[in-house]
Amino acid sequence: MSQNPRIKFILGGVMMLAAVVYLIVSSTQVSAQYFMTVNELKEKRSEALGRELRVSGAIVGESIQYDPQTLTLKFTVAHVPGDNAQIEREGGLGVVLHEAVTDPTRARIDVVYVGVRPDLMRNEAQAIMTGKLGEDGVFYADELLLKCPTKYEEAVPEQAEG
Repeated sequence: MSQNPRIKFILGGVMMLAAVVYLIVSSTQVSAQYFMTVNELKEKRSEALGRELRVSGAIVGESIQYDPQTLTLKFTVAHVPGDNAQIEREGGLGVVLHEAVTDPTRARIDVVYVGVRPDLMRNEAQAIMTGKLGEDGVFYADELLLKCPTKYEEAVPEQAEG
């Protein structure tokens, strides 16, 4: 009889561990987002339609349109590589963003975001967007994060000297 309670204890522990693993796996699958570059989004358009995606690109400044009444922000992003090592080989993020915006042959995609216009919304900023690709080929962003490498590059030497 001494083994019976021990077996129940082990069996209960295994079942709890299995439940925890199941919850972790199921929650990560539900919230999984596919990260794509602009090139990949254009190439795999049919696969991407309606899926929750994360896309990164360089903002083309002349394309920025903002309506403060409806809080609708429209802009275009140009392709930038998704691989950090490749970005570094090409001269760093600032250089890559500049080249993406000035190269008219780069793949581009239009974006619509509804919300307050971010302060860093400017030419050559990196936009990291979460949302869905519409049937019309426009990326509808629910979340928008911007990085402006020139702002941080200029701030670093001042901090280092001070």
